[in-house]
Amino acid sequence: MTVRTRVAPSPTGDPHVGTAYIALFNLAFARQHGGQFILRIEDTDQTRSTPESEQAIMDSMSWLGLDWDEGPDCGGEFGPYRQSERKDIYLQHVNQLLESGHAFKCYRTTEELDALRAQRQESGNSMALKPSDLKLSDDEVAKREADGAPYVIRMMVPEEGVCEVEDMLRGVIELDWSQVDAQILLKSDGMPTYHLANVVDDHLMQITHVIRGEEWISSAPKHKLLYQYFGWDMPKLCHMPLLRNPDKSKLSKRKNPTSIMFYERMGFMPEALLNYLGRMGWSMPDEREQFSRDDMFSNFDIQRVSLGGPVFDVEKLRWLNSLWLRDLDVDAFAEKFAAWGLQADKVKPIVPHIQPRVEVFSDVVPLAGHFLGGLTALTAEQFEHKAYDEDKMLATIQYGLWQLEAIRHWEKEEIETRLFTLAQQLELKVRDFLYPFFIAIAGTSATISVLDSMVLLGPDMSRARVRHALNTLGGVGKKKMKKMEKEYRQIAEAIEAKLAEG
Repeated sequence: MTVRTRVAPSPTGDPHVGTAYIALFNLAFARQHGGQFILRIEDTDQTRSTPESEQAIMDSMSWLGLDWDEGPDCGGEFGPYRQSERKDIYLQHVNQLLESGHAFKCYRTTEELDALRAQRQESGNSMALKPSDLKLSDDEVAKREADGAPYVIRMMVPEEGVCEVEDMLRGVIELDWSQVDAQILLKSDGMPTYHLANVVDDHLMQITHVIRGEEWISSAPKHKLLYQYFGWDMPKLCHMPLLRNPDKSKLSKRKNPTSIMFYERMGFMPEALLNYLGRMGWSMPDEREQFSRDDMFSNFDIQRVSLGGPVFDVEKLRWLNSLWLRDLDVDAFAEKFAAWGLQADKVKPIVPHIQPRVEVFSDVVPLAGHFLGGLTALTAEQFEHKAYDEDKMLATIQYGLWQLEAIRHWEKEEIETRLFTLAQQLELKVRDFLYPFFIAIAGTSATISVLDSMVLLGPDMSRARVRHALNTLGGVGKKKMKKMEKEYRQIAEAIEAKLAEG
């Protein structure tokens, strides 16, 4: 048997370090067994998936040295490797489940589903909806079908009992069927959910081992059942521990930069970041902390993975990166630094913005230094402004961050529309509104357009600097955050309406 592993990210945002972590262990396992590693793009969420995000995933994985053998860019025997290009395959398999009685059409409305869940909760049952809860009478199904009512296709699941799942690290895991709902397999738009596409693709692409995050343990019974329905052998499962923040909470962008591109933009060496990810729950036999990708592959043993939640600590990563930097000789250091920040193709986009302001070359650094920096050194005093009190400043920056996070296509026009419309909603002059964003992005208002700076810095660094500004101001507590979220809903609706007008 040839070992075949895969990673299947969704192109719906910045490429996540968690994706790189799972990809690394899949790649290491495949290489250790002389097998293949596959990149598959799970773009079934058509409202959020973007080509830019897909390209960022591939760019970031290439930068890290996570080389795949088959994928959407290089093809392979089992393509296509984008799920959006495999709709006919999924439909064929869904029809097979319908014909065998292992799936059913569900015409339930959102309101009906909410009511059913409320009933189950009131009676002390789990929130999982079963076929017996969801199925309508034949007459009602015929009526809704005749009316052209939308429907989804759900899988049949047991009402009770225990499902046993074998895990490479955890042994046999017992999961109660009462907690498993009648999962949607095909959405009303004809696109599959993760659960159907994942099982069908893994089988057709001959994946032998599925190494994924432990958040998927609760879904394992559904996947096992689908394999049984289709009469297929199930790949071996291995659920990796989740990456954690230093406070042991699940790794999140609110507490830690999570975008791979952020770390590239900060000037981390890819070898160091990959080294650090390799240490997340795993260790070399000799316990050394610094090791190369190939060293890891040569010594890899999946059984050395610890199930304790590995902590992703940026300060520890910086320390490890410093070891890699110190190993460089002078020529290599200069070459890598120039490639990171001073290559012509990186400098040229900045020049048109600073050239009209420059009298001598020594003027360049004060004007453009923030393009070569990481998180700007800030103080709360820098944000003081006559148009703001403390609460209004925090709210403005937080609302601005939420708007920046909502952008799918990072272009000046959309950044400008969202932020300027937000300024109108907050009844602030644009100049006053932009002041805290100038400070957050550049550390000063005496520089080029903050919107141009955001475009040039990219979404990862721009959002990270705005989050850093919030932290500099003391952050937003839970009570204040709830209030902000409530106030923001109306503002966000107005902004989306404005964007819809074009």
